[in-house]
Amino acid sequence: MIFLTISSFVFFTALVGVITWFLTRGDDHSSSDGYFLAGRSLTGGYIAGSLMLTNLSTEQLVGLNGAAFADGICVMAWEVIAAVSLVVMALFFLPRYLKSGIATVPQFLENRFDAGTRTITTMIFIFAYAVILLPIILYTGATGLSGILNMSDLTGIQSHTIILWGTVWLIGIIGSIYAIFGGLRTVAVSDTINGFGLLVGGVLIVYFGLQAVNSDGMVAALSELKSAHPEKFNSIGGTKQSVPFSTLFTGVLLLNLFYWTTNQQIIQRTFGASSLAEGQKGVLYAGMLKVLAPLILVLPGIIAFHLYSADGLRKDHAYGHLVQDVLPAPLAGFFAAVMVGAILSSFNSALNSTATLFSLGVYRDMINPTADQKQVIRSGKIFGCVIAVTSMTVAPMLAGQDSIFGYLQKMNGLYFIPIFSVMLVGMLTKRVPAVAAKVGLIVGFSAIALGYFVPALSSYVNSMHEFHFLGLVFVSLIVLMLVIGQLSPREMEWEHRYSGDVDLTAWPLAWPLGIGLVAFVLAVYLWFADLSVLNG
Repeated sequence: MIFLTISSFVFFTALVGVITWFLTRGDDHSSSDGYFLAGRSLTGGYIAGSLMLTNLSTEQLVGLNGAAFADGICVMAWEVIAAVSLVVMALFFLPRYLKSGIATVPQFLENRFDAGTRTITTMIFIFAYAVILLPIILYTGATGLSGILNMSDLTGIQSHTIILWGTVWLIGIIGSIYAIFGGLRTVAVSDTINGFGLLVGGVLIVYFGLQAVNSDGMVAALSELKSAHPEKFNSIGGTKQSVPFSTLFTGVLLLNLFYWTTNQQIIQRTFGASSLAEGQKGVLYAGMLKVLAPLILVLPGIIAFHLYSADGLRKDHAYGHLVQDVLPAPLAGFFAAVMVGAILSSFNSALNSTATLFSLGVYRDMINPTADQKQVIRSGKIFGCVIAVTSMTVAPMLAGQDSIFGYLQKMNGLYFIPIFSVMLVGMLTKRVPAVAAKVGLIVGFSAIALGYFVPALSSYVNSMHEFHFLGLVFVSLIVLMLVIGQLSPREMEWEHRYSGDVDLTAWPLAWPLGIGLVAFVLAVYLWFADLSVLNG
């Protein structure tokens, strides 16, 4: 049985690698645009697939299902509100990014403010990816994969620590090869292939999980789940849950908006769009998939609660335990391969973005301004290797967190909020000066760090909920920058110039589809809403 699981795992993992190599073997990796932006050749399907799989990795599969295990479907907020954020990205942010012809978010901020703003933003991104994002991806990936493949029985090693370190380094090395030597198109193609596998695998988990609940069929199983645990099927989060309803309008909304409109790791593939229309197609297709994502990112957690809550199972182990328990051996190997693909997708996307930020924002602009294309790309590969080793070393040290998904969102706030506030002010105003952006970045990052890590201040943050704290910091930063803009405005209004790199003709269906997605999200919330929980 173990041999069958491992054989199917190796087969599907190798198959993705071979197909990706075949489709990308002729790609241009000798120029910055070719390596970092896929030669601006990505179409809607590749963009949607890459966006989805970069997001739907193990910190989502393991972490969000773990949150659902504890709190129920109210945690779907992270997914369905993402669809609204993707609409904002397609209709507002993406046209402005593509008009600028940029490769990184800090480049846009340099165009709008100055080189100093770009430098500060680049450093914040690199620090956050190396110390927060990449280690979490590796840790959750190793935890999920160990559960699915039952690594203790497979290897004969009983030490959880040894298995964790070994799995982290295995995933990290494979992901580094994709990101460092393949470039963005290789990442996007492998993401799309794995994304299809992940959707199939995720649906299979739901099917077999519901069969384990009630063999009379999916409808009977869902009815049994809702009857046994009605509190798990309320879209409105209570005050003591991880996503209280009121936070949807502060921290949850802001974190989602940054993630899908300003986060370099995610939106870099949209910068490689062949046209605005193709970019909008990809972003909105991804939005359509996000509203369906709770089926594979939330429902399995509730199924696991129904099956295993009496066993004292830790919530972040719920998903891996369910997969191992309900999937037949050949499919377990297939899903493990898909999981590895998801892990690699998020890891290599973040690593590729980190290398891009360093090469174009630090090496070429600050260290070696006369560098040619080969030197710029080589610097990214070397730096990528250093960051990969750093993240593989830090990842196992995350063991012991109460909720890895909650930890991720909390730490994301450190850099999401200040960068997003500066980006929004930059896009919506023309006279706010560069000094305001620098103050916003430094004050925002420092204020959130102090609120999180200084005990005398963290007690106040916890009393108001950390997501409300993020909302308060965001509003304060906006006001601060606007006041500076009034007191010391730019001498001349900022002019947003068109670079001419891509066709900016919009997709005719962008607005109708965007409005439809927002309406669907509202309908989902109303369908599952029970406001009585707010009185508890």
